[in-house]
Parts: sequence; C-alpha cells; structure tokens
Amino acid sequence: MGNNNLSQTQSFTGFEKLPKPEVKEIIACVYDALSEKGYNPINQIVGYILSGDPTYITSHKNARSMIGKLERDELLEEIIKFYIRGLD
Repeated sequence: MGNNNLSQTQSFTGFEKLPKPEVKEIIACVYDALSEKGYNPINQIVGYILSGDPTYITSHKNARSMIGKLERDELLEEIIKFYIRGLD
C-alpha cells in the first residue's frame, strides 16, 4: 500500500491464516445459527462485513465467536471466490 502512482495497479495477496475449508465451515455454521434464530443470514452477514459490528451475528451455537476468528476480508474473499466459480 502507499503507492502514490495512480497509473499502477497494486496487488493484494490476501490472507492465508486459516485453511480454506475452515473458512467455509465457519461461514456455513454462522449461516445455520442465524437461520435457526430466525434472522435473514445474508443480511446479517453483510451487515457484519460492512460494519465490523459483531452484534450482527448471533451468539447462538457460538457463531459470533467463530466468525470473530476470521478477518472480514477473508470472509469477503471466500464469498467472492464462491460466487465467481458459480458463474462458469
């Protein structure tokens, strides 16, 4: 970051903190916990990603603690990869 030359594209390598299956499992568990509590899981996860406010995620089934293990950009990266693969 910090590149002042606006004609160049910076490269972002992402984060490799957790094995990818664990990220997918956490997203699935959080989705299920939100659904079980009657929330719209998509809206709640989007609210969390945009704001960083963990109260968008229920503590039911330890979902808030699990999602807190991930960086928001890791979540976004995994969701975008899943979406792009579905376009093929």
